[in-house]
Amino acid sequence: MTIWEMLAVFAAGIGAGTINTIVGSGTLITFPVLLATGLPPVVANVSNTIGLVPGSISGAIGYRKELVGQRSRILRLGLTALVGGLIGAVLLLALPSSAFDMIVPVLIGLALILVVLQPKLSAALKRRREQNGDTAGPHPDGGPVLLLGLLIASAYGGYFGAAQGVLYLSLMGLLLNDSLQRINGVKNILGAVVNGVAAVFFVFVAEIDWTAVLLIAVGSALGGQVGAKIGRRLPPTVLRGVIVAVGLIAIAQLLLK
Repeated sequence: MTIWEMLAVFAAGIGAGTINTIVGSGTLITFPVLLATGLPPVVANVSNTIGLVPGSISGAIGYRKELVGQRSRILRLGLTALVGGLIGAVLLLALPSSAFDMIVPVLIGLALILVVLQPKLSAALKRRREQNGDTAGPHPDGGPVLLLGLLIASAYGGYFGAAQGVLYLSLMGLLLNDSLQRINGVKNILGAVVNGVAAVFFVFVAEIDWTAVLLIAVGSALGGQVGAKIGRRLPPTVLRGVIVAVGLIAIAQLLLK
């Protein structure tokens, strides 16, 4: 990488760490930047996943107050996320790279739709809670429906991960009777688990660009703290606009490659 490319990757890491802590979808920032440096898509995805682990941990630490009293929930959901993340990581390397080239633009497109629709999803969840007297349904912690949904979302996260946080927030917001901030804290833990298990797997079996990993790791760790401390003050529409713009660039890069 040139010095300017390294600075761009580092800045993307900060942005990804910040956005992942607040909502999710930070991969839509780092992934296209790595592609722009000339990395192959699979190498870029693997390096990105490993590099974002410190950012996920940093964001989780920043939300430690919201995690108080959620130990049993975190253990149960975290185990599900671990299994799903490993499944996704295996699929990434088991499928041919040509399949990844075809699948990722679709995944990014779906992720962008989720990002754009997030306000409407949140409003729908709020109406549902009001109609049900602020109850979460038959199971206080979401039951098997939530576990299955998180398993699928985590497998997607281990495979690629863009908008994984949005999926988590939507699922837990719908099926758990808890505040959004406490749910967001759990979301950060689950993201760290998925990225972590996928990273360990990739270290042993995948091609990795360690320069990219280091730059994203340092940047995302800083961004995780930024997201935890001041991210809630940023207008959601601004964040969604940035994510959508970068995601469209990523789709264009992959389709025109």
